[in-house]
Amino acid sequence: MEENKKTCLHSCHVAQGALMSPFGGFDMPIQYRGIVEEHNAVRNECGVFDVSHMGEVMVTGDDATRFVNYIFSNDVDAAQPGQCLYGMMLHGDGGVVDDLLVYKFNENKYLLVINASNIAKDEAWITERMNDDNPDTPGKPFRVDVEMLSEVTAELAIQGPTAEKVVEEVLGIGCSDLTFYTFKETKFSGHDVLISRTGYTGEDGFEVYGGDADIVEMWRLLMESKRCEPCGLGCRDTLRFEVGLPLYGDELADSITPVEACLTMFVKLDKAPFMGRDAVAAQKAAGAPRKLVGLELADRAIPRHGYEVLDEADEVVGYVTTGYHSISTDKSVAMALVDTRCAAMGTPLKVRIRKKTFPCTVVGKKFYKKSYKK
Repeated sequence: MEENKKTCLHSCHVAQGALMSPFGGFDMPIQYRGIVEEHNAVRNECGVFDVSHMGEVMVTGDDATRFVNYIFSNDVDAAQPGQCLYGMMLHGDGGVVDDLLVYKFNENKYLLVINASNIAKDEAWITERMNDDNPDTPGKPFRVDVEMLSEVTAELAIQGPTAEKVVEEVLGIGCSDLTFYTFKETKFSGHDVLISRTGYTGEDGFEVYGGDADIVEMWRLLMESKRCEPCGLGCRDTLRFEVGLPLYGDELADSITPVEACLTMFVKLDKAPFMGRDAVAAQKAAGAPRKLVGLELADRAIPRHGYEVLDEADEVVGYVTTGYHSISTDKSVAMALVDTRCAAMGTPLKVRIRKKTFPCTVVGKKFYKKSYKK
């Protein structure tokens, strides 16, 4: 059995007593002091995450914009240099290969940040797409170079209301000039790093990409400052869930489309032809058979991934994708993929938790208000 990979911060996590567990092929910290404490630190002050397990792919060349627009659901042609975009890579049938961030340096250079659990799959899919016909020049492949940077790139996510001050005062990296979903290249200890005003928590924050040595030094400075809490993947999930952000493998998958996941705002059907466009357009026009919804339980029981959702006649109409007793709202809530006929707000449903069923109501998927700095 292949051993899980380790990030450059692995020894730091172990030394700090983190509970370690496999995730996406890496040995990652799940929690340090506790999920509740770490969650609240991000909501109220600042937390720092090792997200060096994420994958990075650089696309360059004369056809970089055309190629990224072809494999990505959002429209990079309309973006300005220095802007980040969220979107998806789609199969021909509209299912999601992965969701990702795309960083636009210029018309000939883009960074794609992909999910750790999908690195091998995504890299193979992207490489295969390079040989597809360029829609602008039929019969000719795209003129691009694709460089896999996952092995040489580490990443920190510094998140929370005080993140800007922490980054500027502790790391000495100017970031107050960055607006939401923008990035820049800068220096740390004389080395090139990239910083973006992005995150996965619903709070203001930053993601910093650099070499292993620089990320380790940043972690050391942040820990010594006592101004931010080390956070594991446990609270990363509770934080993203509360604000309705999807996780690949739960709310998105090869078999789940952007229409079903209610993410068509990130699929620009009016741009040049791209992978999965026709399938998404057809499903959007006809209506999806399933829809991702929020559920709120009257009970404190916790609905978990995979638990069945039933209608009032006890017919199974879907399943829970993610569920928690929300730390920020003290409510038992879930996201679930259900038959569209059961997706209207206020619809009474039930969740089967072990051998009992618990009544619930369809609500909005954002259980907690985001606090981004726009």
